[in-house]
Amino acid sequence: MAKTSKRLDGRIALITGASRGIGAAVARRYAAEGAHVIATARTQAGLEELDDAIKSETGANATLLPMDMSDFDNIDKMGAAIYERFGRLDIVVGNAGTLGDLTPIHQLDPKVWDQVMAINLTANWRLLRAVDPLIRASDAGRAIFLSSGITKGPRAYWSAYAISKTALEYMVRMYQAENEKTHIRANLIDPGATRTTMRATAYPGEDPMTLKTPDDITETFVELAEPSCALMGEVIRLG
Repeated sequence: MAKTSKRLDGRIALITGASRGIGAAVARRYAAEGAHVIATARTQAGLEELDDAIKSETGANATLLPMDMSDFDNIDKMGAAIYERFGRLDIVVGNAGTLGDLTPIHQLDPKVWDQVMAINLTANWRLLRAVDPLIRASDAGRAIFLSSGITKGPRAYWSAYAISKTALEYMVRMYQAENEKTHIRANLIDPGATRTTMRATAYPGEDPMTLKTPDDITETFVELAEPSCALMGEVIRLG
């Protein structure tokens, strides 16, 4: 019997913030679609649970890279390590993020501002910078980043989170504009109301069982990761 081809067969995919929530769901889905997953997160235990899940579901192993995305030098080292082992990267998913404090902008602690900007914006710029040679080495490099509905317009009290996500959106779309004539496709996904820890922190009174799960939204991540994807610089809002 001929082997059934999967949608991401042979692709190499790096996913940040992969130990739980949307990142973990995307990692499992990519592995199920035939990709080799490189998973990063701060927690070794969470990454090991992900690896166990991928092995149980697909028989394959993930490459685990425990790291804090605010350690910018390690992002550069990660890029070099991926090059040495794989020589390229087909897909990067910038999922890692932090909420910070929801508070009037003039009352925000400067340390919280710095942390949110470091994780949500600067780390993703450093990630793009580190993986750019790797996705250029792919025959169809795909960059996918997590946006938010908060970027659609100013909303009181969303503070550094809203500002960082708006800047991230602009940065990714700028990167695509700079690569319009290449094989690179860079896009963003606004997952909308999804059952995650961050959502529960932002909306503590909300019933999480009324929300879609991270597994429910992985199809869009697959579509944007496929070599056939033609979208460029789009923000896909899942509602």
